[in-house]
Order: sequence, then structure tokens, then C-alpha cells
Amino acid sequence: MDEEPERTKRWEGGYERTWEILKEDESGSLKATIENILFKAKRKRLCEHHGQVRLGMMRHLYVVVDGSRTMEDQDLKPNRLTSTLKLLEYFVEEYFDQNPISQVCITTQGTSNSKKHITALKKAVDMNCSGEPSLYNSLNLAMQTLKHMPGHTSREVLIVFSSLTTCDPANIYDLIKVQKIKPDVSVIGLSAEVRVCTVLAQETGGTYHVILDESHYKELLMGHVSPPPASSSSECSLIRMGFPQHTIASLSDQDAKPSFSMAQLENNSEPSLTLGGYFCPQCRAKYCELPVECKICGLTLVSAPHLARSYHHLFPLDAFQEVPLEEYQGERCCQGCQGEMKDRNVYICKACQNAFCVECDLFVHDSLHCCPGCINKHAAPVPV
Repeated sequence: MDEEPERTKRWEGGYERTWEILKEDESGSLKATIENILFKAKRKRLCEHHGQVRLGMMRHLYVVVDGSRTMEDQDLKPNRLTSTLKLLEYFVEEYFDQNPISQVCITTQGTSNSKKHITALKKAVDMNCSGEPSLYNSLNLAMQTLKHMPGHTSREVLIVFSSLTTCDPANIYDLIKVQKIKPDVSVIGLSAEVRVCTVLAQETGGTYHVILDESHYKELLMGHVSPPPASSSSECSLIRMGFPQHTIASLSDQDAKPSFSMAQLENNSEPSLTLGGYFCPQCRAKYCELPVECKICGLTLVSAPHLARSYHHLFPLDAFQEVPLEEYQGERCCQGCQGEMKDRNVYICKACQNAFCVECDLFVHDSLHCCPGCINKHAAPVPV
């Protein structure tokens, strides 16, 4: 067999002489180099936003986790199942933090309450993994569930696939082509690339990646926190929402009557009579927390901060300009934490020209979503 003329086609080429990027500091530690590599990976992810494209604020994500016997493999510690469930706990928290008016379906029903999902994921650690997975049954169940969702919401399916085979009752390629309502199906492989997963992602507009290690696994999961571009078939419609405020009736008030919460009655938990809560402005049903869809009248109940956190995806903060520290002529003080610039590079906002360290740069883009320098620049003076 002839040797490949292009060396870049060899999969081993990506791992040759990788030790050259590791450099010890004065104390002989590699911690600084490793942190620098991780920071570069995070900054690369920040720069890869969609730009001026249409995104969906209300999402319905259906997560399918492989429960076959391959999930007991120990290439991820302690095994694939435990590692997956722990990463999903972190993913659920980040998902609802960035998409508070969206829903995730991991258990038998979809909900916008992250606590319910985390409780269910912790219980699933003791699950017995056996048998072969079925992509056909999983995809069919997800499509049957998502087809009832409103047309203005995005429909997404995320499959965590560990096996190299799928045991299907019918031809899965026919299922992919026949379905009129096609959600974006993305697959994260834990073993190796599988042809059927590649076709599934390509036909539905999703993505397919195979993990390298646990850190790469986490990075792939976090890539699904931000909403994908909306499809051309998604509808535009006005959505009625209620914005209830938390009220607590006084015991001295004669009209104050303790009542049950709808969430407590739904979960069959021990109901307790309370005076406070969020009351639906349309039917006066009471709930303990927001966001939630009213079980009586169907009105979506949210708060203003929930909409604000969903809105920032539509206009993402531009990536800061990376400038070497020796070339920077300004003040060597971070405008975020007020600490001294010690990194090799500084990060400058293109709008207000304020400089930030790498930690503040990541915090501004990951959590704050607005530049503190720009806010301070346009803020009105406070009279003394």
C-alpha cells in the first residue's frame, strides 16, 4: 500500500510532539501552561458565536442517554454512566441559567425546573446498564413528543451514544426521511464514529462529535447551552405571558387565606398551606417558583430577569481584542477586578477601550454578558 503523501491525513499526526507546548515555570510546575491552554480553548468558544442570525428564545431540548451495557466501561472514571450523569447535572444548571424560559426532557416529562432533573439524575446512578440501545425507538419517542410543541419554539434532540451498534425494529433511515417535523438531532459519541449517527446529524441539521476525554466531553455538552440558529420553518407569533410578583399575605389581614401550591399537588409531595407565593394574574393559581406554565389556564409565568437572560443570546457581546501585554500602552490595571495585569495578553473592549485580564474576560462573556466599562461609560451620574 502506498504511503499517504499528506502527513496531515494521519490521525497520529495530531499527537506528535505535543509535549513541546508544555513549559515549566520557575518552581517547576506545569499548572500555568495547562491553565493557559484551557483559557485559549474557552476564548475560542466565545469567539464562535452565530452573529446576526435568528435564534430561538424558547427551546425544547430532548436528551437521550444510552443505557446499554457499554455505559459500564471504565474509560471514563469511574465509568461512563456516572461520568455522564455528573456532567449532565452541570449541563442542566447552565442550560436553565442561560435559557430560563426553555424546557429540557430527560426523565418521563419535560420541565423548566432544574431541581427536578438534578434529583432524577442523582437517582439514575444506581441504574443497571444492560442490553443494546435502539436509536430508532429513542428518535421515534422524541419526535412524537416534540411534534406537539408550538411552532414558535425550537425542537432539539441530544443523544449521548455509547454503543457501536443499534438494535432497531425497522429501518432507521426511513424514519429520518419520512418525518415531516424534523428536530435538530445532535449526537455525542463516547466510543467511536458510527455511520448511522453521521447520517442522522447531517439529515436533521444537527452536529455529531466523538469525545476525546472527559474535559472534551464537558466542552461538547456546554456547546449545546447556547441556542442554535432557528430553522426557516419556525413560526413567528406573539406569546401571552404573565409576570407575577411574589406576595406574602400578613397574618393580621382578614382576607388572607392559606392555600396549596399547584407544584406540590402535581408532585404528590406532602402539601402544606402557605400564605405566600406567585399568583397567576389570570386564574390566581399559586406557584412556589418561576418560570412555570400555569396548569389551570396555560399562561406562561416568568419574571423580567428571565427574559433578560434569554435576550442576551440575540445580541451577544463581541469578543474582546487580544493584545500582548508588552505592546499595551495603557494602564496595567484590569478594569474588572482592579488587579494588576500579570498575563501575557490583555483583552480590550472594542467599544469603550477598557482593558481586562483573562479571568474577567471569561466572566464577562460567560456570565455577565455585558461590558462593565460600557455600562459605566453610559451610566447617568448620581446626584450627591
